Parts: sequence; C-alpha cells; structure tokens
Amino acid sequence: MTDGIALGGERASRPVLLTVDDDPGVSQAITRDLRSQYGQDYRILRAASGAAALDVLRQLKLRGDDLALLLADYRMPEMNGITFLEESLDLFPDSKRILLTAYADTDAAIRAINQVHLDHYLLKPWDPPEDKLYPVVDDLLDDWRADYHPTFDGVRVVGHRWSARSHEVKDFLARNMVPYRWLDVADDPEAQQLLAAGEISAAPESMPVVMTAEGTILAAPSDRELAAAIGLSTRAELPFYDLIIVGGGPAGLAAAVYGASEGLRTVLIEARAAGGQAGQSSRIENYLGFPTGLSGSELARRAIAQAKRLGAELIAATEVCELDTRASSPVVRLTDGSELSSHAVIIATGVAYRRLTCTGIDELTGSGVYYGAAATEARRTEGADVYMVGGANSVGQAAVYCAGFARSVTLLVRGDSLEAGMSQYLIDQIRGIPTIHVRLQSEVTAVQGDDHLETISIMDRTTGRQEDVPANFLFVFIGAQPHTEWVSRGIVRDKRGFILSGLDLMPGDAHPPGWPLDRDPLPLETSVPGVFVAGDVRHSTVKRVASAVGEGAMAVSLVHQYLAKP
Repeated sequence: MTDGIALGGERASRPVLLTVDDDPGVSQAITRDLRSQYGQDYRILRAASGAAALDVLRQLKLRGDDLALLLADYRMPEMNGITFLEESLDLFPDSKRILLTAYADTDAAIRAINQVHLDHYLLKPWDPPEDKLYPVVDDLLDDWRADYHPTFDGVRVVGHRWSARSHEVKDFLARNMVPYRWLDVADDPEAQQLLAAGEISAAPESMPVVMTAEGTILAAPSDRELAAAIGLSTRAELPFYDLIIVGGGPAGLAAAVYGASEGLRTVLIEARAAGGQAGQSSRIENYLGFPTGLSGSELARRAIAQAKRLGAELIAATEVCELDTRASSPVVRLTDGSELSSHAVIIATGVAYRRLTCTGIDELTGSGVYYGAAATEARRTEGADVYMVGGANSVGQAAVYCAGFARSVTLLVRGDSLEAGMSQYLIDQIRGIPTIHVRLQSEVTAVQGDDHLETISIMDRTTGRQEDVPANFLFVFIGAQPHTEWVSRGIVRDKRGFILSGLDLMPGDAHPPGWPLDRDPLPLETSVPGVFVAGDVRHSTVKRVASAVGEGAMAVSLVHQYLAKP
C-alpha cells in the first residue's frame, strides 16, 4: 500500500518521508504523526511491506524525486526492516534511516547500525511523539538538509561517454532546447542507481537510457520515440495544407511565421531539430537588432514560439522522403508512411557540414569526432586540447565558445588566411584569446583511437610534413552539403545538388525544360510551379542567417502571388 503519491504523475517538489510497516494500526499512527508535524514541507508516504516499499523507491528514483527519510519496522514477514533498509542503499544511499523495534529487538537494531547505515532506532510505542519521535526526526532531517542538493528536475540521459548514439541523443535534446542531465554509466553512482531502479542492463545495446521527469524510461530510443516522450508533435493534424515548409532552419522558421500570420494553413516539417545549422551556433553577433548577439538555439526558440503563436503547425523528428510533383497539387511523403498535400511547398532544408575524408574518421564519428555540435560537447572539453577543422564563421564561433572550457583550441585551416571565409569581428576575437591557436595550410589526414579519438595526424600543405598529436576532441565545420536527394526529378539542381530558382533557371531567357506556364518562374520558384526554395539550399545564396530569414519571408510573398494567378 502506498499513500500520498500519484505514481506516473508530474514530479513533486517536496522531498519524501517513507514509512514501512505491515501492521495497519502502526502504519496509520506513524503516518498521522509525521504528517501532522512535517506535512507542509515533506510528502509522507507509506508502504505495507518491504517489497512494496522497494517498488515505491524505484519509482521515486526514476521520477527524480528526493527521499529524505526511511522509517521501517523491524518485524515484517518475507522481508524484515533491516533487509529492506540494506536493499534501499542501492537506490538512495544518502537518505536517513530509522528502524522501529520492540524492546526485545534492540540487539538486532544495534547490530544493524553499521550493516545498513542505520541512523537511529525507535522503540514502540513512541508516545508522546513530541518527546520521543519529533526530536529524533528533526535532528536527522537537519543533517540531511545540510548536505541536500535538489535532484535535477528534468530529463536524464544515462550512457557511455564515447558512445556515438549517446552523443546523438544529447545533441537532439540540446537542439530541441530540452534541458537534460548527463550521467556516465562508467563512473557515476547515480547512473547505476537509475539503471537498477528501472531494472535495465548497462549493456551497450541498451544505451543510452533516457528518463523523463515523469518517470518514463526509454532504452536506446529512436529520435521519434524521444520526440514523443518530450512532447514534440511528430504527426500532421491535417491531410491538406495551403503551405508545406520542409526544413526548420532560419529560412523555414521565417516562412512559417509569415505564412501563418498571413492566413495560410501552414505546416513545417523538420527531420531533427528546428534551427538548422544556425541553431548549433554558440553565438551569432552580426544579426540585426541584437547588439550583444544571441545563440542559435535562442534564435530558434524565439522563432518557434512566434510561429506557434501565430498558428503554424510544427512537426519534429519526421523526415520527408519524397516530393511528388506529378499531380495537380504537390505531395510530400514522409518516412513514417504518411503523406501530405498542399497548394504550395517551400524547400528550406539548408545544408549540412561536409564529411571529412581521412583514415579512421567514420569509425570515430560521435566518439570524439563531431560535426558541428560544439555547444553540446563543449563542457566535456574542460582541461583538454581541442582541434577544430574549418575556416568560416561557424568554426570561429565554436572556437570562441569552447575556449571558455578547454585548455587550448587549435583551428586547422586549409587556406592561407582566416580573412577568406570568416567575418572580421570573429577574427579579432580569436586573435584576442591566447588559448586559441590557428594553423593555416593544415589538414587532417588520419584519426586514431580504440573506442574513442586519441590522436590525429595533421599535414602541413606547404611542406608535406605530417605530425601526430594527442587529441580527444575534433570538431569539423567544413563545406556545405545540401540534402536534396528526396526532391522530384523535375526540380532542377546544380552539380552540387543545390536547387536552382528564378532567373538561374533561364539561361538565355529560355524557360526550363518542362515548364508548363506562359509566365517566367517567380524569384525563388523552382522549375516546378508552386514549389519554392529559400535559404542555404538554394543555388548561389549568401550563407548568412539574415539572408535566410529574408528569403523565407520573401518566399511566402511569392506563394501568395502564385496562388492569386489562374
């Protein structure tokens, strides 16, 4: 029997006092006395057996609740109080423990002081409680509060430090702006306690384990399972929309804001997390209207809230696998088997960092080698020597941010200057931080390590000389690779996969092949009428957040022009 806890509900903020006694009369009496004295500051729970109490403790642990005190009767069938208190140590080792005993059992209680970390034993009956119960409990609770650190009230992730999937889960949560606490199964006692509470193996195939604030346990979850558990929508509400936006970066979010605000039934579909590549930026300092700068995640958070407030629907962790433009209305097919139709589509899938080509890179990606994601892993670099590959703004922002944690940050740049690809304000910041070093005309030729990155090989491109250096962290920020394999064949792309639009489709003023209308394609309109493109995925675009936002807004204006024409 449990009393006073709504299992499966939201986590409560008050710490718990748990009593365990198989005698209903004694159980009711001790619960009544504790509730009378401590009910305002603590939740008073009771269980009728040691086994039932252990179940309660497991659920409290999984929910992230705090346990201040256990008060257990010695004489209980199947599991006596000493055995119960001993087993409870695996779940809540820092809680205070009291054993209720009869006079004849005092020797057993004394022997249990060392065995189960017993803090006190009380003889029954304890009347009056003002003299025999409350002074003892007061002292123990004072001691407990002196060392009390409130449990993190949110998502907890248990995994292996160098696990690639653990990194992906942390990155997914961070980019979706979900606070979480990371617990390394190798050396964190709380990680072991949580796994024991959930009766989950620490085997690699079970990792990572995600536990929500409500106590839901997800072992090795997919992105869609994770999204559903943290309250993100993964399915569309309607089969047909005025406007479908594919991609949740700055261009897509801007289009969602303007589309919804101007009366279009708008849905945005994002494969991983809103914000796109810009959402990983630790600091954007040249965005209009923010003189002190803002992080990419903060920009994404504001845009998501704005789009939702205006009525846009956002679908997360859902990937588009096909855009079919053969019917009268474009059809977007999703990897979950569903499909959506609309009057118009805006493609705003942005770009991903190009993969680094060198020996050993694939095996160590996610285990010391990371593409972008510096904000996710930066705190782990404290005291380490970090290497970053790239020469544009994204790597400069990451270097400045990571320098606040790492012992040193070294930029490996293929070119002969930073000025070729990086804004001057970032160059000035980098030159003003003594722990950031820049190696020009340098490239990574190999990475080595057993289960995680241990060394990297760097070649000087001017001399051909190669050097092996120890490193546990390598962040890669190179190139721009569009994700456009899913679009229909009728949509014209350049040799690199970027989508052509507007005048770029009309060399020599001729309409693109298969263009069915008398008019020219609108600016940002692709080779298929009603399908538009915005942001970094567009051919010859300017790779800046502000330009992507502007194109997203402009694309909606062009959608209105398209819909207004017969």
